[in-house]
Amino acid sequence: MQRLKTRAQFQAVLAGATVARTAHFALHRCPLDAPSGAASLFSAQDVWVGAMVPKRWARRAVTRNAIKRQIYNVTAASEASLPPAAHVVRLRAGFDRKQFVSAVSDKLKAAVRAELQLLLERAAAARA
Repeated sequence: MQRLKTRAQFQAVLAGATVARTAHFALHRCPLDAPSGAASLFSAQDVWVGAMVPKRWARRAVTRNAIKRQIYNVTAASEASLPPAAHVVRLRAGFDRKQFVSAVSDKLKAAVRAELQLLLERAAAARA
């Protein structure tokens, strides 16, 4: 699994289709052979993953970093179910700070992990 690093890579994937959504996350995918010049951005035919956690939805840096770690861990664990393409997991709504008081509580990590697994299951179902 490769990680997206450049702004151009993220923009190419976000211009692609949204393949799955949950209450807090959206998964965008761009095939590596897309006509938009994506082949030149991605050097290897592999699974590429990027995480977007905007400050708008996760105010604390420690929370943003914890969510990004969960995104990369869950996608690495289910890499076999992802097609060789570029993917971006985007946080599209914030988690309730009244329910998750601590910035990196185990309860928040479990909720994020469960929702990410649901997101990847929906993406696999949409692909089939």
